[in-house]
Amino acid sequence: VTKTDYYSTLSFVCFCFLGSIPPWLQGTLLRNGPGLFSVGNTSYKHWFDGMALIHSFTFKDGDVFYKSKFLKSETYKKNIAANRIVVSEFGTMVYPDPCKNIFSKAFSYLMNAIPDFTDNNLINIIRYGKDYYASSEVNYINQIDPLTLDTLGRTNYRNHIAINLATAHPHYDEEGNTYNMGTAIMNFGKPKYVIFKVPANATDKEKKKPALGNVEQICSIPFRSTLYPSYFHSFGMTENYIVFVEQAFKLDILKLATAYFRDVNWGSCLKFDKDDITLIHLVSRKTGKTVNAKYYADAFVVFHHINAYEEDSHVVFDLITYQDSNLYDMFYIHNMKQDVDKFIETNKDFSRPTCQRFVLPLNVDKETPPDTNLVRLQDTTAKAMLKQDGSIYCTPDTIFEGLELPGINYKFNSKKYRYFYGTRVEWSPYPSKIAKVDIATRTHQVWIEEECYPSEPVFVASPDAAEEDDGVILSSVVSFNPQKPPFLVVLDAKSFKEIARATIDTAVHMDLHGLFIHDNST
Repeated sequence: VTKTDYYSTLSFVCFCFLGSIPPWLQGTLLRNGPGLFSVGNTSYKHWFDGMALIHSFTFKDGDVFYKSKFLKSETYKKNIAANRIVVSEFGTMVYPDPCKNIFSKAFSYLMNAIPDFTDNNLINIIRYGKDYYASSEVNYINQIDPLTLDTLGRTNYRNHIAINLATAHPHYDEEGNTYNMGTAIMNFGKPKYVIFKVPANATDKEKKKPALGNVEQICSIPFRSTLYPSYFHSFGMTENYIVFVEQAFKLDILKLATAYFRDVNWGSCLKFDKDDITLIHLVSRKTGKTVNAKYYADAFVVFHHINAYEEDSHVVFDLITYQDSNLYDMFYIHNMKQDVDKFIETNKDFSRPTCQRFVLPLNVDKETPPDTNLVRLQDTTAKAMLKQDGSIYCTPDTIFEGLELPGINYKFNSKKYRYFYGTRVEWSPYPSKIAKVDIATRTHQVWIEEECYPSEPVFVASPDAAEEDDGVILSSVVSFNPQKPPFLVVLDAKSFKEIARATIDTAVHMDLHGLFIHDNST
């Protein structure tokens, strides 16, 4: 790839069209993910390190328009200017140019004692107020124009709220407010997890300050272990509560601070303690107070929550769990380049993603004897056992196995729901199918095409929807077969049958997350 190619922008009507797009589908599907893995003679070691490439599918009057642009982050600019990777990422630690003198090298080591993370925001697209941002899990986010995909400028969370890290999976309520979580590790007093809210009207009409300028802290939760905070990629939200799972997959702060000196990457600073427990925190959205009950479960690893809701004085939350932390290892580039059959053979011990339901009772009678199951709901086998010390030991109900990148009809977020969607995965880094899971019947439907790999499915509800699954599923699909061009597939969410596809006459990357913006909301 030449230097000028980095700045190229693709924008055209998808050249081959099969089926028909519902006339009500008007808006833009924004997607984000790693898209560039080599600069000059240097290459990233992990798929999650690649420089962010944002692409979009815009639906207008039956046509589909495709566009892609690299996120012009400071990381991107520095790498391109140097014609080599000069900013460290999750799985790739970068060291001084060997041509630099000893003083430059010493300064570089000193600066990396407390890491100033990359702003290569490659995980998701999130909304604060009416502004859209490319995001990852660091203190920086980059605002983008959702129509042109231009990068508008960088915002540092630390300038607005005392956190070092923040998730790329916020929640939005019906009023348009955004809820998110972050971690305060260094320079902000006692280490803690922070839950915050950005109001729907936070966008400055004169564009003089970012939406984060109006951020409101809801509460903070102290680490249970000061030097080993729990890693979290997402969280749950009901009508009245935030659900935070403080898992046994932890960040080693001392290793993080010394990673540069020890010649190891940041990813190696995450460790799973299988002998620990998982703590579950319930926080009132209105008061910011934590529910005075100790809910806990066996150790597991979680990245994605599916949904959460309240029913008959219980909080129900669904998530995707693993029994080990090997998922990240799958995505080292040397693993992804393996033949799929060989990869499966050598990684059969990897834990498969399992969709599980936990149920937390909100009201516990003081007269209840120990070892009583406090769950009174009839449609789940999840249990919450009252222990002698008053704590509540939770065991899950397994809903489905082998699914990741979950999505729902977001109108049912924080509400009782029946369906969720995701990509079916086996022992491979590549998703092979799109699935729809019916929680009530514990059945599922799939869409599959040979040699094709679909991205995270995004549900878009029809404007006159009468049922939860009235709408369409959108997914960007790629293939490693050069004879199969990439395409966007449109599925009827109810029947799970393909109703349209738009083939694209250019290379399209595998992406991670994104969202759909209706044409009246930009």
